[in-house]
Amino acid sequence: MRDLGAWDYVIVGAGTAGCVLANRLSEDPDVKVLLLEAGKRDNYIWVHIPVGYLYCIGNPRVDWGFTTAPDKGLNGRSLLYPRGKVLGGCSSINGMIYMRGQAWDYDHWRQLGLAGWGWDDVLPYFRKSEDHYAWDNDLHGQGGDLRVEEQRISWELLDAFRDACEENGIPKTKDFNGGDNFGSAYFQVTQKSGLRWNGVKAFLKPARNRPNLSILTEAHVEQIQFENGRANTLDLEVAGEPAKVTISGELLLAAGAIGSPQLLELSGIGNPEVLTKAGIETRHALPSVGENLQDHLQLRPVYKVKNAKTLNKMANSWTGKAKIGLEYLLKRSGPMSSAPSQLGVFAKTDPSFETANVEYHVQPLSLTKFGEPLHDFPAMTTSVCNLRPESRGHVHITSPDKSTQPEIQPNYLSAEADKRVAADAIRLTRKLMASSAMKKYEPEEYLPGVDYSSEDELVKAAGNIGTTIFHPVSTCRMGIDEGSVVDDRLRLRGFDNIRVIDASVMPTITSGNTNAPTVMIAEKGSDMIKEDRRNR
Repeated sequence: MRDLGAWDYVIVGAGTAGCVLANRLSEDPDVKVLLLEAGKRDNYIWVHIPVGYLYCIGNPRVDWGFTTAPDKGLNGRSLLYPRGKVLGGCSSINGMIYMRGQAWDYDHWRQLGLAGWGWDDVLPYFRKSEDHYAWDNDLHGQGGDLRVEEQRISWELLDAFRDACEENGIPKTKDFNGGDNFGSAYFQVTQKSGLRWNGVKAFLKPARNRPNLSILTEAHVEQIQFENGRANTLDLEVAGEPAKVTISGELLLAAGAIGSPQLLELSGIGNPEVLTKAGIETRHALPSVGENLQDHLQLRPVYKVKNAKTLNKMANSWTGKAKIGLEYLLKRSGPMSSAPSQLGVFAKTDPSFETANVEYHVQPLSLTKFGEPLHDFPAMTTSVCNLRPESRGHVHITSPDKSTQPEIQPNYLSAEADKRVAADAIRLTRKLMASSAMKKYEPEEYLPGVDYSSEDELVKAAGNIGTTIFHPVSTCRMGIDEGSVVDDRLRLRGFDNIRVIDASVMPTITSGNTNAPTVMIAEKGSDMIKEDRRNR
């Protein structure tokens, strides 16, 4: 067995949070930091070209290839559930949208008793990591590690949709990240000069030559071993060969909303009933591990259009493909430089909501599902997701084998409130598409189809056209109650040298895309670790 030695900080998972942690903690030359990643390096070309997400999702080179259990809310369907298995994790395969969520989200965390997690508390951490292309003010920062830029595209069809929103009381805005997202704008993205700016470029590359930081890929952790109530060693495989790591300080789990609870359960930490069923001895009962899974279910209404340039038409001809490729080659702009979703809209499906409760990801393209070709007719997709779902699912192991994917059951649309929002979101979409600003394009509803009209029919339609937007969180919920998995300093309950620092600790899902909040959590977690070390 290969002995990898002893380390002050051992970080499991080199996704977004792991990259931040490795950078910030290795700033102290007196500590040794080991970063472990089950995947390989991010040297796959399609990681870096923004449109490459099409070739990364479902690709075992960079994606774990998870699928969900059949879901009643989706009329029995199961979904592809992409998670990055590569340096940079999901920041290497995601949609690159820079979105913090709304001030309400974090003030709600504070109201749950989580001191230090309100909007005013976390805003400095967002600014710290940000390198915004234009703004340096009270809300935005420049000079940080994470580059944020405008997309290098524009679409007349999407501009018209913004006009339609304005007709219906949804204003145009310049900034989704000031605390109140209500409005429409092209998404800002984590890119630099038309290339993806993942966690590796942002945080690992500036730190990789530090002598006290070691980065190990193809390192798949099997189990945590304990001694006297502390995490003592890790059992793992490195390139298929057995190895072990000694933890002289803290173990930091940053494996994400699927990987972190999976490793805890494989190590005997979790609900005894779940562990026994999976053939694992319970070492520490913590029933909430793997529970409380939250995700944004995006409904994908598709409209055929006329008199408009769409990506469907451009990408379905060799001439169009050549133009797209040439524009990117010469200018790093155009469809190959864009995020999967270009236009964002935050809206209310009911005026009684205090803040926007749905988010649109509008695209000048359509397809039946990810991985399949674009439709051969001109169309647009008006994806819309419920920002604050009440449905809760779980992630649980079913085997002691680390290579067996856990059961992922989101339980979409299991809450009555979520069903109401889904039906109302489809109605709102129809209202927007019927606005005068869209008339010249003669939109025709293709999915879900106009035959769905009653409340029950619309809920069924939502189940038919709903899919994940890749935002799983909260499976290692942070809280002040004994039922939570980690406390407000991200320490695993029952242990003094294990923390979970990734999207799994969110008590409730943020109102938007989850990558930027994960960076913030890791920034704040790094400061907590440093502070606790100084105070020992």
